[in-house]
Amino acid sequence: MNVNHLLHNYPEAVAVILFGIGFSNLLLQKNLIKKIVGLNIMDTATYLFLALKGYIDGRKAPVAADGIQNVEAYINPIPSGLVLTGIVVSVSVTALMLSLTIRLYRRYHTLDLDKISVLLRKEGK
Repeated sequence: MNVNHLLHNYPEAVAVILFGIGFSNLLLQKNLIKKIVGLNIMDTATYLFLALKGYIDGRKAPVAADGIQNVEAYINPIPSGLVLTGIVVSVSVTALMLSLTIRLYRRYHTLDLDKISVLLRKEGK
């Protein structure tokens, strides 16, 4: 692997590393709050990657205010719209997960997923 390619694409490499950190946090943590943070890190990495892929160096945001009608002068607005939509959905999902975590804590007095599953098995018998 050529180091120049990695240095040229370092923002994408940062997005991949952030996704890996969030994914490993989601898999390895037992605390529900830490799992939610890991999922948010993964979301952020995905949005960063999408924003980087939609950006074209030297072009402007697609607002035709200067009278320039040429398509080549603007970036693609679809990745930006996807990122904004994803952020709204992510905030809603995070709020729902946190509210469910609060309900679990009130019922079982712990945020450890292993302890909650043991308590659930005891309730089921």
